[in-house]
Amino acid sequence: MKNIKPYFYVRFRWLKGVNMNEAAKEFGEVFDVETMVPPTSTFDFVMFKEHREELKVVADTLKSLLSPKRSVLYQREPAPFTVKDMELRRRILELYPRDRITPLPFFFSSEPKFEVAG
Repeated sequence: MKNIKPYFYVRFRWLKGVNMNEAAKEFGEVFDVETMVPPTSTFDFVMFKEHREELKVVADTLKSLLSPKRSVLYQREPAPFTVKDMELRRRILELYPRDRITPLPFFFSSEPKFEVAG
């Protein structure tokens, strides 16, 4: 395999965040989904507590961590994408259409090259 690094790509939404309950239901129809809610307390100082909840969505070799405003697509080990991986990638890029955290022209995230299983 030419690409020796595991795939890692971050995508964003700028305005309205993704509803995590709806996303869990939709992705759960095709992929394995795990809800991850970090522990918190009354003394926890976090500006956007509602954005801390994440979903872990797993295809074959590709996984994604979803929060309301950001998604991280990644692989643990480099491998060609399967049909299921490509479907997860397609859905994430639709749901998180931005390649940078802000409308300002900096902090870009460019998609790395990947291979598709034959």
